[in-house]
Amino acid sequence: MTMLLSVDGLTAGYGGARALDGVSLGIEAGETVALLGANGAGKSTLLKALLGLVPARGALRFDGADLGGLATEARVRRGIGYVPEGRRVFPGMSVRDNLEVAGLPAARDRARDVERVFALFPDLAAKSGEHAWRLSGGQQQMLSLGRALMGRPRLLLLDEPSLGLSPKLADEVFAAIGRIAAAGTAVLLAEQSAVRALRVAPRAILLRLGRVVGDGPVASLSEEALRDVFFGG
Repeated sequence: MTMLLSVDGLTAGYGGARALDGVSLGIEAGETVALLGANGAGKSTLLKALLGLVPARGALRFDGADLGGLATEARVRRGIGYVPEGRRVFPGMSVRDNLEVAGLPAARDRARDVERVFALFPDLAAKSGEHAWRLSGGQQQMLSLGRALMGRPRLLLLDEPSLGLSPKLADEVFAAIGRIAAAGTAVLLAEQSAVRALRVAPRAILLRLGRVVGDGPVASLSEEALRDVFFGG
């Protein structure tokens, strides 16, 4: 496989407090990776730093090109999609309009991509004219995923997609993530539910207090290592 994302010595924080401390990792094209750790481990900060939403230092390359200094919009155009925590849809807009507003400039491309999203999420297709606030939590999360896909990303960053969902809805969302990954989009999935994340990700990166403390195939990670990142040993 080709290395799609390469991160070396990434440091970031808020107001003088360091949330990431020398993080290094790589994501190959088409690869799905779970980013696991307790609250405060730095998962959300890492995703935001990759997209340029928080100031960061370190080497960051995407598809061989240096991303340092690029604005968030430019990183999205390069092929990085992002689904933030909290299902941030436009509640007063229809499902279709939520998708189209995130689409490519050409109307033909936009229409084609909306149909791709509807094929991936049939529940959204059935509610294309509904206001987003009328959707269930799981459907709103699918809409967030679909909106990120409208930019045709090569790498999709997901921040806690199961947060606040019932077990049934969370399972539906993770089934959708599995379909996205199977279609060839690389996925970096920050998630507290290790059980669900590891169902779709054959590899995991373990974060603890802003540092990578484990990285490898799921089968190679011990229960002790997983327990340590969540509970501190």
